[in-house]
Amino acid sequence: MRPSINGKVHSFCHEPLGLDGLISLWQYEGVARKAIINLKYKFALEIAKEISDYAVPEIEKRQTFPPKNVVLVPIPLYWYKRNFRGFNQVEEIGRLISIKLNWEFIPNLLIKSTSTTSQTELKRQDRIKNLKGVFTPNFVDFPKKYSRKIILFDDVWTTGSTLKEAARVLKQTGAKKVLGLTLSRG
Repeated sequence: MRPSINGKVHSFCHEPLGLDGLISLWQYEGVARKAIINLKYKFALEIAKEISDYAVPEIEKRQTFPPKNVVLVPIPLYWYKRNFRGFNQVEEIGRLISIKLNWEFIPNLLIKSTSTTSQTELKRQDRIKNLKGVFTPNFVDFPKKYSRKIILFDDVWTTGSTLKEAARVLKQTGAKKVLGLTLSRG
């Protein structure tokens, strides 16, 4: 998926089980890259608030964002990685963004049911294989959300494997519209 006007997917590129749009706020370089790395790998949780403070005005600048009546769903971590780190950085930032934009926030709509190799260590085709079938919907929360627009939220879009796989699972479960929102694009 290439950058497009207002984050909409071009009709030639649209797949029935794919994302219906994508917004990436920054390039994965400079200050944005450093902040994300410090949050993820140096466990600097206090950076989440600062990132959300800068992200919200960027989201509000977009003409098609923020959509109304949406649910923000962060990409989940496998339970072991979450326990090791002590938090899911995407969930922490997503919670703050949701509060500021008055969006519903459901951090457990998807579950990462399988441990995977870190995507940063893999090439494009291996990233796709690595994530195939790792997300499952949480049926306790999911059925009542079918008709709502879902915004999948992640920190970095590199090949799109993570968001595309999560969107596929949500749409197979019944979601009608799934958009992607990332802090940065690498």
